Amino acid sequence: MDRREFFWEDQEEFDAPQFFSSLLTQLYLDQQYIPTEIHVPLDFEDREALEELLSEKRNRRVEIRTPQRGQKKALMDLVETNARHSFEGRFRVLKPSSRAIQEALQDALNLPDAPSRIECFDISHIQGTDKVASMVVWEDGRMKKSDYRKFIIKTVVGNDDFASMREVVTRRYQRLQEEKQPMPGLVLIDGGLGQLHAAAEALEAIGISDQPLASIAKREEIIYVYGQEDEPIVLDRFSPILHLVQSIRDEAHRFAVTFHRSRRNARQLTSELDEIPGVGKKTVMRLLKELGSSELVRAASEDQLSAIVGRAAAKRVRARRLSGGRRRSGCGHIMSPAHLSAARCPRSSAQIAPSRDSFRSRQRAVRRM
Repeated sequence: MDRREFFWEDQEEFDAPQFFSSLLTQLYLDQQYIPTEIHVPLDFEDREALEELLSEKRNRRVEIRTPQRGQKKALMDLVETNARHSFEGRFRVLKPSSRAIQEALQDALNLPDAPSRIECFDISHIQGTDKVASMVVWEDGRMKKSDYRKFIIKTVVGNDDFASMREVVTRRYQRLQEEKQPMPGLVLIDGGLGQLHAAAEALEAIGISDQPLASIAKREEIIYVYGQEDEPIVLDRFSPILHLVQSIRDEAHRFAVTFHRSRRNARQLTSELDEIPGVGKKTVMRLLKELGSSELVRAASEDQLSAIVGRAAAKRVRARRLSGGRRRSGCGHIMSPAHLSAARCPRSSAQIAPSRDSFRSRQRAVRRM
């Protein structure tokens, strides 16, 4: 048994049934591994339609259950309790004043100044294909999504994360120099010493030598500050500063993975459909935009497709036998409420992006199939 945590901020409205419907869709439709049982604390309107779609993808019956008694209910209660504790620990750091957070971060990382703005970078690809990068921004105590940026890696061939990081950091801060914009209080890199040094080389190559720069390595959760690499920072796992740095890093990773998946889905679906007359890249992008994923495009009925791209193209798409994902066996998953802590099979892994879109509209056609 293992556990993984997901957190969302600034959810002005929260509809629990809609949340779980959207969450499970995003979590499993792009994954090769799907469990035979998924446990959630409440039922939702689209459960049967989602079960049908997941069962088709897995090639075996998948059930979404709401335990009411026994060991499974006790385990669900434990997951909810752990989720609440994790939530309170993670976001306790956001309760003090913004200045207090900045000063605590300055002290913990031995920075020259208290950073009011942090820009964090991550690279995402699969064996060097569809390489992209993300930049997310934390400013004055909260994530500033209007300043997020996506990058398509243009100059790097193959699987070279260090070269990709050099390219992205160069592009970002060359542009700031050209626009005469101020540098952030801290540049944070998702990675270890190799990624940290690649970012430092990029900054120095464009004449920036005094920029505070740090990285946080996955799994070990060790923080390296450039110029102080001989003294890596290991914060207590309950430290609110560690939780803050982790949350910024995790958001950069989520944003990068989401962008990578959208480009990979478009490329794969375009490749599968490019031999069909009248079905080009624009048609594929329209299908992905309306339906949400390549799996949902494959599962869509002719009527659903025709509403998006017209009857003739829909018939051609449906006539083409599109390949699905590989099948794997596994154990059940348990989902806690909104501030999610998931007990899962060790082989399972997922990154999910919060979505306000309802799963309902995308599944009406599935019910008719």
